[in-house]
Amino acid sequence: MSWTDERVSTLKKLWLDGLSASQIAKQLGGVTRNAVIGKVHRLGLSGRAAPSQPARPAFKAPRPARPAAQAMPSAPRRVTPIEAPSMPVASAPAPLPAFRHEEPGSATVLTLGAHMCKWPIGDPSSEGFTFCGRRASDGLPYCVEHARVAYQPQQTKKKGGATELARSLRRYI
Repeated sequence: MSWTDERVSTLKKLWLDGLSASQIAKQLGGVTRNAVIGKVHRLGLSGRAAPSQPARPAFKAPRPARPAAQAMPSAPRRVTPIEAPSMPVASAPAPLPAFRHEEPGSATVLTLGAHMCKWPIGDPSSEGFTFCGRRASDGLPYCVEHARVAYQPQQTKKKGGATELARSLRRYI
């Protein structure tokens, strides 16, 4: 597609009328929005008569009215002191359970948060697929139990006496 004098004059007119590059491209036909923008810049058409307007006005639903505050003065309230019943003093608080989140397997993709265990439970193709969902360890994507399974220490190879010697000798013979 080449820019003929007629198409360039149509482009200038539509641009100065305030149409968007997309609208001009549709009217000219055979050109893209980016081609229109490029030609406008090459022609040096910077000013517009009016800013481009969206094709259809954005509809905003009216806000519901706020409930009016009641103007009736209320009677002053009487505060009666309540004495706390005497309770035995405990020496140490009871230990908290290790995990305060829901049971394992209760988190779905939609309910999984940033600090929740992301250990998959079940088959991902089944309907009952969930994630652990308990509180994750610091800096890890899994809870303490699942981190133990996921991050196991590297096993050191045990060197056997006679079998290892025979194997290494075979390499050199």
